[in-house]
Amino acid sequence: MEAATAPEVAVGSKLKVKEVSPADAEPPQASPGQGAGSPTPQLLPPIEEHPKIWLPRALRQTYIRKVGDTVNLLIPFQGKPKPQAIWTHDGCALDTSRVSVRNGERDSILFIREAQRADSGRYQLRVQLGGLEATATIDILVIERPGPPQSIKLVDVWGFNATLEWTPPQDTGNTALLGYTVQKADTKSGLWFTVLEHYHRTSCIVSDLIIGNSYAFRVFAENQCGLSETAPITTDLAHIQKAATVYKIKGFAQRDLSEAPKFTQPLADCTTVTGYNTQLFCCVRASPRPKIIWLKNKMDIQGNPKYRALTHLGICSLEIRKPGPFDGGIYTCKAVNPLGEASVDCRVDVKVPN
Repeated sequence: MEAATAPEVAVGSKLKVKEVSPADAEPPQASPGQGAGSPTPQLLPPIEEHPKIWLPRALRQTYIRKVGDTVNLLIPFQGKPKPQAIWTHDGCALDTSRVSVRNGERDSILFIREAQRADSGRYQLRVQLGGLEATATIDILVIERPGPPQSIKLVDVWGFNATLEWTPPQDTGNTALLGYTVQKADTKSGLWFTVLEHYHRTSCIVSDLIIGNSYAFRVFAENQCGLSETAPITTDLAHIQKAATVYKIKGFAQRDLSEAPKFTQPLADCTTVTGYNTQLFCCVRASPRPKIIWLKNKMDIQGNPKYRALTHLGICSLEIRKPGPFDGGIYTCKAVNPLGEASVDCRVDVKVPN
């Protein structure tokens, strides 16, 4: 008799149906010597719901934990009456001293208090109900920091560069390496600085070393847990020698940068309202630095508290504080130095608000 087919199960789980022989399919017959008082065979309860495992999406790929972390996996399943849930690790029974399992009506929990690398492997959950069985597989990987590279050697030093070589670590931490981190330290400061990160080769060239310094180097291995706790250091120092350099000073003519005052931005005419501060701006270029004189209607207004004059980097400004009707007129900015003078004018009108 062919095995009966079962409904589709969840992703990550498989349903198996045990074959039943024709002899098993026939109903049991009473033997001639079996009387009416003999015990009748006990029948199994009917299967109302086929076993099925609902594997969480996060567990459909390798489940990675660090050494010392807790592993707590809850796997839901179905089946009625209550099916039997059995866990195995790499095809063998679980080590109950390290792994505990709790089976409920609708789920099974796998718990490891402090994971170790020996707990890595393939875990299989089998849910059995009568002749039906559903399975799900979970791959667990427990990792830790890698060991340090076995050795590091200073191969060559030339110019501002040094060549290094090292060998991979014996222990990668139960996972693939992400690369190496190379650091340098000069003997003067003794401080370590990173020059290469996530470097995949086992040899490199460290450049831009400073002349006159001596350097030591070290290399860390790196995986998903981080850098190795220790790193080998080169036994030889890389000495960056000073080259004998002869400096020849060439004579050159001193350039005369002297210049008479010249306004590069003139004053602009403006109209203001009585009682509102007004500022005038202009720009001058001169060498040596010129003296700035402000005039109103050709009268020097230096020292008048009503006006504030400032000069910074060639920008000249004049602030008229709360101007009145009599503050209008022609304002002049004059720049004077030993090579000459220059001036610019503007008109300021002061209006009385209506």
